[in-house]
Amino acid sequence: MNNFFSVAGKVAVVTGGSSGIGAMIARGFVENGVKTYITARKPEQLQQCAAELSVLGECIAIQSDLSTMAGVDAFADEMLKREPKIDILINNAGATWGAPVEEFPEAGWDKVMDLNVKSIFFLSKRLLPALRLAGNADEPSRVVNIASVNGITHPRMNNYSYSASKAAVIQMTRHMAADLRPSHVNINGIAPGFFPSKMTKHIMDHEQEIANGLPARKTGELADIAGTAIYLCSRASNYVCGHTVVLDGGQVANAG
Repeated sequence: MNNFFSVAGKVAVVTGGSSGIGAMIARGFVENGVKTYITARKPEQLQQCAAELSVLGECIAIQSDLSTMAGVDAFADEMLKREPKIDILINNAGATWGAPVEEFPEAGWDKVMDLNVKSIFFLSKRLLPALRLAGNADEPSRVVNIASVNGITHPRMNNYSYSASKAAVIQMTRHMAADLRPSHVNINGIAPGFFPSKMTKHIMDHEQEIANGLPARKTGELADIAGTAIYLCSRASNYVCGHTVVLDGGQVANAG
């Protein structure tokens, strides 16, 4: 039992790893002995996060822009040069956009879909050789796609491309998991509810009100998301395949 939840000695990649949920997952990995690569678009914030996490363990920053295929390919090439085997890929990088239906722009739709869905598929595809090399029948490599409760229930916001993209991530997780698990790559997802991050900063003034409306009476924190990610990347979850864990303090259950 002592080793069922261990991730020590693994190599992980966390996209969108410099802030919010990505930084929380990266910290959980680093503190538990994982050699962790984080990537994000803004170099200063990325380097600052890597410096803070490097005090706790091994964290390496590689700047990238995964919103374009050129950016996906450049980052994948760099990772494959550095690491022939990758045990864990956390697809967390994402964007959102809000506007009324009548005013919603094509640019806002495409920006969100390209980063939230397209980049997950093509980065996973590019890193498959390293993921397959790392995995075996007893201990498959792991891909964890970060979805959202907005892809499951009505968001009560006008973030149409975001909710559609996260529903797509949940289905893509099921589809790819069934196809890739036989080659020792295990794929699951996490659908977070409210966690403080740059994506939720516009409603941070209402954090206590949101918490009071949840059965858990709290919003998400580091231990919640990092612990769930560690579980999905450890021996304990080897037989979990294609599922998206709803991590929301009861928000979806409370929606009826």
